[in-house]
Amino acid sequence: MSTVRVGVRCDAGPVRGVGHLVRCLALAEEFLARGHRVEFFGTVEQVGWAARQLADRGIPLHPGPERPDDLVATARRHRLDVLVLDSYELDPAGAGALRAAGVVTLAVVDGDTRGQDADVYLDQNLGATYGPLPGRLLAGTAYPLLRDRVLAARPAAPRPVTPVARPRVLAFFGGTDAFGAAPVLARVLLDTGAPMALTVVVGRADVGTELAALTPGPRQTLRPVDPTDELPALITAADLVVSAAGTSTWELCCLGAPAALVCVVDNQRESYRRVVAEGIVAGLGELPALAAAGPVGETARADATRTLRDLLDSPDRRAALAARGWSTVDGRGRARVADAVLALVGTGVPG
Repeated sequence: MSTVRVGVRCDAGPVRGVGHLVRCLALAEEFLARGHRVEFFGTVEQVGWAARQLADRGIPLHPGPERPDDLVATARRHRLDVLVLDSYELDPAGAGALRAAGVVTLAVVDGDTRGQDADVYLDQNLGATYGPLPGRLLAGTAYPLLRDRVLAARPAAPRPVTPVARPRVLAFFGGTDAFGAAPVLARVLLDTGAPMALTVVVGRADVGTELAALTPGPRQTLRPVDPTDELPALITAADLVVSAAGTSTWELCCLGAPAALVCVVDNQRESYRRVVAEGIVAGLGELPALAAAGPVGETARADATRTLRDLLDSPDRRAALAARGWSTVDGRGRARVADAVLALVGTGVPG
């Protein structure tokens, strides 16, 4: 196949977070590895780490068109064969306009297509189901989009049962921690009273200030770190990972990490419930309840504290979660998605 020109339309920022960009970056790495060209279109604001991911890979970033006619004009100007759309905010009519213009269109979705008329739909969440769609559906945990660094760190087998006197715990909540989960969950972790070496990824300065106010107990340490490309290495070194139920869920599974997740926003709720029900991760509840004052917050935090204490005390339970996650996500999702998209390029079939 000759070189295919792929465009990606997504945004990242302090409020939006970086989940859309990170999963699209993984797909971009797959296209680049196959010798194709990739360009990003959108806004990456106030998140230096995210902007560097594109620059380090030589991927151009252009302003992101919003309206359907502007998307089509941009695709024509850049001679795109494919456009990946990953946004909850774009006009849903954009996908159909691109498709009608002969651009192969992949819509990355999470439980709702928003009425987009695309050639291919990708929903990488466990148990995702839809009714009839105009294009092909790629759904479920055969399709998570994972970056090179994650795939390189995937162990050859699930980690064994490993008793440790002072577990290494990693807590991270996306590239920006847009909702301030880190201080809430760090406090819950320390309140278990269990010995631990806790590392927390600090996505924003105010989060770091709140963490600095926490006082670890006996045989507990708390180490804040900036967002880093070495996150997969931190994950594989940890005895327990506490994170949000977003796109990082599938990274944790692929890496075979024993994980406890918190539901941070509404659009994570269904996926969170499914992975907890399947025993792939432990569930810590929803962030608004965990951060609440009064009886609601006290009850939610007490429940999460018990769950975490059980995990910290039980290497067998941690190993069971690790094995279940490792077997759920094999790391070949992005290749399958790229195969499906490239199969439509040059077919002359408008969808």
